[in-house]
Amino acid sequence: MKRIPSALKHGAFSATAVLPGESRAAFEKLHQELIAEHTPSGALENNIVATIARLVWRKENLGTLRIAENVQSRWSKIGQPTFRTTVMPPTIEIEHQSDKEIATAIDQTKKDFGPYFSLIEVGEAATFDGLAKELDVRERLDSLIDRCLKRLLFLRGLKTISNTSPPNVIGPPSGT
Repeated sequence: MKRIPSALKHGAFSATAVLPGESRAAFEKLHQELIAEHTPSGALENNIVATIARLVWRKENLGTLRIAENVQSRWSKIGQPTFRTTVMPPTIEIEHQSDKEIATAIDQTKKDFGPYFSLIEVGEAATFDGLAKELDVRERLDSLIDRCLKRLLFLRGLKTISNTSPPNVIGPPSGT
């Protein structure tokens, strides 16, 4: 089995973004529409709009997670074969089924699910539990970022106030 790129597990291809079998072009179109609608300026605003795009995309494509769970369920019924990466091409090891039975089951699963078969490689990230875990982590990170932004804006506000305050004057102004 080929190694899963880290981008597939994290970042652009995480469970809240584009999964195998989904249209990357359609996701990019949605993202561009959101950019046009919200006109972000700067890295943080761009990040917020990208997060919105991922969440809207996942909401519109929840069916992919159902398909992923079906594919993974079928895969586990085959016997959860593991791939040996040291041998080329990769071979499947399994004790209780013959190689022919395994190959037939894999071929049938590939035929039944087409491009969604690669959801097996994504693993738990392409399930509702995986999505919930990822969204929980994102929520925690967003909360930390929000606290930092509030602190930054507070300090900027203090600086603005101190720069625009009139100087302390004791006694009457000079020249009166």
